[in-house]
Amino acid sequence: EARKIWAFGPEAAGPNVIVDATKAVQNMHEVKDSFINAWQIATKHGPLADEELRGVRYNVEDMTMHADAIHRGAGQMVPTAKRNVFAAMITADVRLMEPIFKVEIQTVESALGGIYSVITRRRGVVLEEANRPGTTIYNIVGYLPVQESFGFTKDLRANTGGQAFPQSVFDHWEPFPGDPYDGKCQAAEVVLKTRTRKGINPEIPGLDKFYDKL
Repeated sequence: EARKIWAFGPEAAGPNVIVDATKAVQNMHEVKDSFINAWQIATKHGPLADEELRGVRYNVEDMTMHADAIHRGAGQMVPTAKRNVFAAMITADVRLMEPIFKVEIQTVESALGGIYSVITRRRGVVLEEANRPGTTIYNIVGYLPVQESFGFTKDLRANTGGQAFPQSVFDHWEPFPGDPYDGKCQAAEVVLKTRTRKGINPEIPGLDKFYDKL
């Protein structure tokens, strides 16, 4: 199956892949470059917030091509393929992804309660709590969404009497909780703010914008 991979994206090296999963479809080589170009564009500017995509696999399952080769050029194929990618994502319940920090905190036992309170309030999770042998120092390791990290150090020290010393480094990506098409959840609010900041239509495009009716 790896031999059927057409390309990664964006920039031919991203965390998304397009695969030729067709069977007995003739002349696929004629449209391969157009599909790859569309894939690079689509993965660079996703349908939700005009941001790069992550963790998307797109299978080309079947295709019916126009008999005239003049209608199979890049001008016709690239926009069509891009719309098809976006439509497939929307019907597959597309979600936002958010970056996650790995946080390491040095503190004393009396401040543990305040640390747990702050991390939980900011959608974080504690992975490990360990006492440094022979001392009263504790090392706390956990995950914290980058979006919730602004003001984290100040909040942490305010709740621990200045006895907590955090260090953060990017660790991984996770799905943002909530459906961005549900206007009442935080995911939808993030999408709205991002689209407004970029000066594009605040309303998330629906399937009807990408679905071609024959």
